[in-house]
Amino acid sequence: MTDHKRQMKIGINMVQNGAHNSGWRHPKADAGIANDFEGYARIIRMAEEAKIHFMFLADGAAVRIPHKSAEELSYHGHIDRFEPITLLAAMAAVTTKIGLICTASTTYNEPYMLARKFSSLDHISHGRVGWNLVTGWSEDEALNFNRDTLMEHSQRYERAEEFVDVVTGLWDSWDDDAFIEDKENGQYFRPEGMHVLDHKGEFYKVRGPLNLRRSPQGHPVIAQAGGSGAGRDLGARVADIIYTGQKDKKIAQEFYADMKARIAAEGRNPDHALIMPGLMPIIGDTQEEADAKMAELRSLVPPSVGMQLISKTFGDLSGYDPDELVPLPLPESNGVKSSRDFWERRLTETPMTIRQVYEEISVSSGHCIAVGTAEKIADQMQDWFENGACDGWNLMAPYFPAGAEDFINKLIPELKRRGIFHTEYEGNTLRENLGLPYAYNLLSDGKGVETGSDERIAISH
Repeated sequence: MTDHKRQMKIGINMVQNGAHNSGWRHPKADAGIANDFEGYARIIRMAEEAKIHFMFLADGAAVRIPHKSAEELSYHGHIDRFEPITLLAAMAAVTTKIGLICTASTTYNEPYMLARKFSSLDHISHGRVGWNLVTGWSEDEALNFNRDTLMEHSQRYERAEEFVDVVTGLWDSWDDDAFIEDKENGQYFRPEGMHVLDHKGEFYKVRGPLNLRRSPQGHPVIAQAGGSGAGRDLGARVADIIYTGQKDKKIAQEFYADMKARIAAEGRNPDHALIMPGLMPIIGDTQEEADAKMAELRSLVPPSVGMQLISKTFGDLSGYDPDELVPLPLPESNGVKSSRDFWERRLTETPMTIRQVYEEISVSSGHCIAVGTAEKIADQMQDWFENGACDGWNLMAPYFPAGAEDFINKLIPELKRRGIFHTEYEGNTLRENLGLPYAYNLLSDGKGVETGSDERIAISH
């Protein structure tokens, strides 16, 4: 009998108007939901009622779809999106338990401002916030931030390493009990409970302290998704959640084993970093119904849209027939290197046509797709979970709201029935609900620098 003491973690990935680039065309889709707060809130409250651990909001500070003209771009659905920190602040006010995670780039932000924003959100939400740490991969974003081109991949990660150290150092600016608010003596905080970072590094110079008392979780949860060597190293060192786009069980198992080994090598408990691939469930009451749904989703992708969408990874294939095999090798990339490397490996082992590739990427943003009944999809999720491929899943909908309602109402109950997904939130904070430890202050809790005076403390990162 299977031991169900270990239970999978599940997030809901809120990708604009759905993960399918052309999903907005579906008859059941709310095409304008990307800018409809009430529509988003209804889905997240449903997810909270189902006890889903967190919502995740991907982001980029640009229209990141390759295009040569507004006419070309006008057929794509992933154009408009809320600024994520603003959205999560509003979402915190209409939910009570579900975690709230969003993306912010280390390339296009400053550490002090980002540390302050996420700590503020964590206070507002009573400890339910997470930061998805990314370096950015889009040339279009670079052009919006006083740059002519995207910063080189290795330098992005060098900056990110220092950036996250500054942010976490700022989150440790105060002891948990620093603010005594002693009205009788007129003292607002204990002077020995303040820690000034005084960081001077290669890329950043930040004094501190953060002008906000410590987060309810110690630190907000950190998520990270880099799959390159540099990305894996960063995730192993700092991430509580590691997103990944694995589509093959064997490759997922290799990734899982590699990341857990890297995490252990950093002196961390591998159980305290959760590996969570993306998954798009296409659910039918029968296999035939699910297959028909999948065929309909593929039919929504115009060839020109699909070709444009994959051009960053696969190069300009407009001169090829969509039913020809994808030509190899793939061009080198300064963007998402792990995606390029994955596809080259996959296509070497299993050749695919250009149409097959762009349909898969268009429908699920390049993530794993499971097509079948709720029971069949639960079988696949359980198999990966119990056989060293993941600690849980980020569930994606091809369109909203019906695509999300399908897995909330059909798949989640099946996972609960099997005992591999919880039936109630375990605590109040996101860390508690994910089974992650409180993030103790490294400057004052016996695990780092001890302070005994009100002098400025210089911390080297």
